[in-house]
Amino acid sequence: MYLNWNVSEMTVTQNELTIESEFLKRDVTITLLLPDGREAAEPMSLLLLNDGQETTALQLSETLENLYESGALKPVAVAAIHCGNDRLQEYGIAGKPDYKQRGAKARVYTKFITEELLPAIKKETGIDDFEATAFAGFSLGGLSAMDIAWNNAALFDKVGVFSGSFWWRSKELGKGYTDADRIMHQSIRDSKGKRALKFWLQTGTKDEAADRNKNGIIDSIDDTIDVIKELEAKGYTRPADIQYLEIVGGTHSVATWALAMPKFLVWAFGR
Repeated sequence: MYLNWNVSEMTVTQNELTIESEFLKRDVTITLLLPDGREAAEPMSLLLLNDGQETTALQLSETLENLYESGALKPVAVAAIHCGNDRLQEYGIAGKPDYKQRGAKARVYTKFITEELLPAIKKETGIDDFEATAFAGFSLGGLSAMDIAWNNAALFDKVGVFSGSFWWRSKELGKGYTDADRIMHQSIRDSKGKRALKFWLQTGTKDEAADRNKNGIIDSIDDTIDVIKELEAKGYTRPADIQYLEIVGGTHSVATWALAMPKFLVWAFGR
């Protein structure tokens, strides 16, 4: 479906959508950010965003409007999914809880995304076919976005991971852990073939202080670089398929992710 947009006059409207999820057994709030301003025909893309309760702190509406005004961004609908009280169980990797059994509901969260949320968005917007569909998230929400997109590549084109929890592991440190126990890395490694996906990954040099292998590089950066290596082993290349942003002084915080957001949006939906 093609809608009419006048980019120079485009503003962002914000609505809330509530989905009564049969899979999650709770009501899920979605903040839906839509461009408004119509003259020249242009298709719409879609961004799903975990931890959507942070849209105000991220200044997401303002960022979108600034990018529209500068002509840097194509029209994109953003569905910001508010997390529930059981975030540590719903986010994670489907079917593969970590060593503390966190992420036990990640499989049903995946079903919510693919079988309830996407159809609801299409119904709400009246758009059946988006030009591109991306899934992004922060920290554990970034891990969740990566896992869902990786295992449902027919539904997604791009993935954005801000300070992703790629440390997610099946064994506890000091109890037989090796880097082979990182679950997302293993999931990529064990998968067959190369999915039709593109990846945008971000870290901050002050995401954390932990350094498991004492190599002078914090784990957040090490784990993300190792994800990139696993993707490259599958045949993905930089910069065609993978973009990596390392923010000097960047922290594990909404403030840093807000700074990175324009770069991600332009990468995913730029002109």
